[in-house]
Amino acid sequence: MKKLSDIVSGIVQAINLIITLNPEVLQIAALSLYISLSSTIIASCIAIPAGGFIHFYDFRGKKVLIALIQTLYSLPTVVVGLLIYLMISRSGPLGYFGLLFTPGGMILGQTVLIIPIMMGLVIAALSGVGRDIRDTLVSLGATGFQSIIQIVKEARIAILSAVILGFGRAISEVGVAMMIGGNIRGETRVLTTAIALQTGLGDFGFSIALGIILLSIALVIVAIMYLITSGAIGTIEQIIGGAPRQ
Repeated sequence: MKKLSDIVSGIVQAINLIITLNPEVLQIAALSLYISLSSTIIASCIAIPAGGFIHFYDFRGKKVLIALIQTLYSLPTVVVGLLIYLMISRSGPLGYFGLLFTPGGMILGQTVLIIPIMMGLVIAALSGVGRDIRDTLVSLGATGFQSIIQIVKEARIAILSAVILGFGRAISEVGVAMMIGGNIRGETRVLTTAIALQTGLGDFGFSIALGIILLSIALVIVAIMYLITSGAIGTIEQIIGGAPRQ
């Protein structure tokens, strides 16, 4: 019964922290969004062009490379954290930049973590475009570049979903954030590391508050994916652009 009462009081405390806009809770949530969004944008700029290149061009070892990328889907976050830690520590090759225990180092770690996932999903998205579409483009006299542009347009929904999934992976991971950021209060403490720490300290109210925020962000991600896959975003763009609706 004591544990149940602790949970109930924790939920009440969590709601109070959220309603009163507790500064520390807001700071942790804002830092989490900043790091995850930054790493997702950087990873997108790398993964989308690289995935497109791998899909559209044939070269020796292409199948092996794709298999390796898919294998990295399940790469443990602590392994990524260890590798990045060794790279950016004072004795590492990137130690000069002083990225260890900083948001910049966490962004680097999360970027490395989600690039293989996004790249593999981009390749899968482009591969999912029907062969008949490609044949039609060729029969209409489209150049190679024009064909690539049209195929990317056909796969844009799946590519956007890959970006959103990459963001979801970034904001929910713990290993890289803990090892590279060090969970420093007010500096590198994010939602996942704060939840782990406060739960260990028995501060269930604070942990639940952060958990509610994290789940809310996940809900927003799912809602965006639903809007994309249902075509609602395309309808909104047509309305904004003044295109006539059917």
